[in-house]
Amino acid sequence: MLHIECPWCGFRDDAEFHYGGEAHISRPDPSKTLTDEKFAEYLFLKTNAKGLLLERWCHRSGCRRWFNVLRNTITNEILEVYPVSETPRSKQGKETYDRNWRRKSPSKQAPKTDEAK
Repeated sequence: MLHIECPWCGFRDDAEFHYGGEAHISRPDPSKTLTDEKFAEYLFLKTNAKGLLLERWCHRSGCRRWFNVLRNTITNEILEVYPVSETPRSKQGKETYDRNWRRKSPSKQAPKTDEAK
């Protein structure tokens, strides 16, 4: 059984949460320049990492807020929890964030703001 720490409610059983996929991935701009290829990349290509992965979770049976988690997909160990408006603070989290090819893919370029640093 997986126990997840909600940043607002504390530790809870995983049954209270809903998995939301990879963190820091934005939906492509639905402008006229969006091709089927770019949308298919967003929709179907996943990192599916064996090891550390940044994920989005929602506390659906509690505060109903979304947050991000740095989780080891091999051991299910959760190493860091942080709000969706932030980037990881831990060294491992920053390295995983910087390595994320989907954040730099054609359908989502890395933002040039302080949030991405």
